[in-house]
Amino acid sequence: MRTRPSPHPSGADDTAANAAVLVDAAGQALVLATSAANDNSGVSAAQLRVLGVVDQAGSVNLTQLAVALHTAPSSASRLCDRLEAADLLRRTADERDRREVWLVLTPTARRLLDGLGRQRQETIAAVLRRMSPDDRAALMQGLSSFARASGVPLAEDGSAAQAS
Repeated sequence: MRTRPSPHPSGADDTAANAAVLVDAAGQALVLATSAANDNSGVSAAQLRVLGVVDQAGSVNLTQLAVALHTAPSSASRLCDRLEAADLLRRTADERDRREVWLVLTPTARRLLDGLGRQRQETIAAVLRRMSPDDRAALMQGLSSFARASGVPLAEDGSAAQAS
């Protein structure tokens, strides 16, 4: 992986800024390590993003999806058309207001996302196994702190804590 120069002047003692450079590099490494699984899924990156938004929300309407994707509703609708044709997304009418349409994942989409998640985790685990146990423990502690500081909830089942 190509290294980039730090955006901070040489000799700057800003720990948070230096950590941000490392977190950015780790984020890029994660994207590279996991993109092969996504690339082989037969679904475009934009379509995977739609599936991810719907998965996180459980169901969304088209307006909410467009806002989450930072795109126009017409663009979001075209993505949904393709996903619906591929049996990955289903539009359902709201029981109280038939004009409102909700987007939900199909069982096919659930299997796809679960499989991609397993592949990503296997790829990441292979990288983590190349680290020393002490380095893995330090990484887990740092990532837990980072997630808490960012407001992202950690898994409650304790599986992340057992990964070292």
